[in-house]
Formats: sequence, C-alpha cells, structure tokens
Amino acid sequence: MANTPAPLRVGLLGYGLAGQVFHAPLIAATPGLRLDAVVTGNPQRQEQARKDHPDARVLDDADRLWESADSLDLVVVATPNRTHVPMARAAVTAGLAVVVDKPLAATAAEGRALIDEADRRGVPLTVFQNRRWDGDFLTARRLIAEGELGRVLRFESRFERWRPAIKEGWRESAAPGEAGGALFDLGAHLVDQAVQLFGPVRSVYAEVNRRRPEAQVDDDAFVALTHTGGVHSHLWMSAVTAQLGPRMRVLGDRAGWTSYGLDVQEDALRAGGRPDAPGWGEVPAERYGRLGVDGDLRPVPTEAGRYQDFYAQVAAALRDGTPMPVDPRDAVATVELIELAHRSAERGEVLPVPAR
Repeated sequence: MANTPAPLRVGLLGYGLAGQVFHAPLIAATPGLRLDAVVTGNPQRQEQARKDHPDARVLDDADRLWESADSLDLVVVATPNRTHVPMARAAVTAGLAVVVDKPLAATAAEGRALIDEADRRGVPLTVFQNRRWDGDFLTARRLIAEGELGRVLRFESRFERWRPAIKEGWRESAAPGEAGGALFDLGAHLVDQAVQLFGPVRSVYAEVNRRRPEAQVDDDAFVALTHTGGVHSHLWMSAVTAQLGPRMRVLGDRAGWTSYGLDVQEDALRAGGRPDAPGWGEVPAERYGRLGVDGDLRPVPTEAGRYQDFYAQVAAALRDGTPMPVDPRDAVATVELIELAHRSAERGEVLPVPAR
C-alpha cells in the first residue's frame, strides 16, 4: 500500500469572523491539510482558537509565524483588509504559498504589485472568493450552460441586509486603506460572480450612498455592469434594506430563474457545522428557485453549496501542480471594477472600462 503523504501544514493569520467561521473549519475539514498555527493578538480569540483547534499552536504575533516559516506549507491571510497586502507579501517573501481573503487589496495597483512579487519568487497565490461555490451561483451557472434560459439578457444579484445600527469595527471606517463599506465588502462577491458568469465588462455605472446617520462609509450601493457579450448585470448591496429582494434573478429570451435567500453555508459554519456533515450545503425544497415564465413556473433543485471545494483545490494545487482555485488576477479585475464604480458614482456618469 502506498504511503499517505504528510498533510500540508497551514498557518492562519487572524481569528475574527473570516478566520474563525470560514477558514479554520474549512481547513480542518479538508483531507491533506492540517491547521498548524493560528495568529491573533486578541486574548479572547486566542482562548477560542485553543478550544476550537487544540492541536494548533496559537501565536500572538505574525513575526513568530515567520520565524517558524520552514515548518509551514501554506499561509492564510484572514486579517483586516488594510493588512492583506503586507501580510501576504511577508508570506511570499518567506516562500510560502498564500491564500488571501477577499478583497485581495484596497487598490488594484497594490494587488498587481503583490501578484508580480509572487510570480517573481515562484510562490503560489490565490484569493478566497468563496461565493463561487454558493449553491445558487452553481445553479445559475448550470442553467445558463444548459440553455434553459435561452440568451441571457439581464442578471440581477443582491446582497441586502437590514442593519440600521452602525457596528464598531474597521469595516465602518472611512480610512481608504481599510477598503470598508458595502461596495468593497459585498460588491467584491457580486462583481466576481457576475464576471464569472458573463465575462469581461465594457462599462460601469454606479450609485453609492451613505444612508445611516453618522455612517462614514457607503452602506447602500447599486452597480450596473455592461458585459462585452451584451448581458447587463444589475447588482445591489445594502445594509438598509427593510424588505429583501430576490437573491438572484436571471432573465433570458426563453425563460427566467429567480432564487430567494442567501446560501446556507455561512449560517451552518456560524452554528458549528462542518462540510463533511450529511446534507451540507443543501437547501430545503421550499427554497428552490423557480424556472420558466409567469404562469408556467417550476421549482428547480438548488445545487448543494461547496465551500470545501476551495481548499480541496488548494491542496491539490500544492501537491500536484494543478491550478489554484482562483486566479488572483481575477481578484485584481474585481477591485478595478469597484474603483471604477466609485468614480462613476462621484461623477454621475457611465464610465468605460479601460483597455488592458
């Protein structure tokens, strides 16, 4: 019997929402990966990390991780946005493959420079665009590929919430390096999904607003993308939506498909669920999206969400040399579109996407 290779050792930077709820559980559930170290300076989070992952080292400073870089194979950056690039660059300098939470960088220029550095050093780099593995996104992609909708005319996608009270934290900070606000936080998912479904964008129009009293960053935004193939993507992201719209609506010249409600995986992870549990990522039949035309609609089973596929592909890339799950250049293109959306909102104009 062939020897089973030793698991790849992972260092996780940050144990807030991203680190604790998303990355750590997914890493722990992925065959071939082992969560070796968690870095957080917060004493309460240190205690929680030790409870959640008793076999992992818990460190209070990233410098201690770099001192033991030879004992690691992969670093995951799940720290606040302003630290994504410096932490990822430190990992690249140490010769360690790196996963960076979205957005890759606060500016496209910083993201491109990081990619260039990783390429120069021959270090694998990818970005955690986990919403590519949402069940509704997978279902929409399948229906489009199978021609169920005919020629797609318009794509509508929403990440809407009702959170009228401002919460403390860096996401509500107006400092440019924080990349705070709804457009960066939620738009990084919506824009990426739209481009994955319908390809490059030729123009952008956006409305970006601060609706809550005392808000320092945008909390209500609309972005319209015109894709080079002719599809129009209309994207909403908001913290002040008292009545939620459809999560997704795809309209074609033959039929439409509409789905309500967010993917179930985040809530499952928050509740302590793991992707190796039976029924992971499945939604109940009453939440299936509807396909057809008014008067002739039928439910279509939603594909099970598969966040675990991201880290399975990371492990395969490091073991076998297959591609990383997300090309970091896609993440830079998303930041470029978000930057253009902010400029469009400031000017009140439709702006063309510069040729590359």
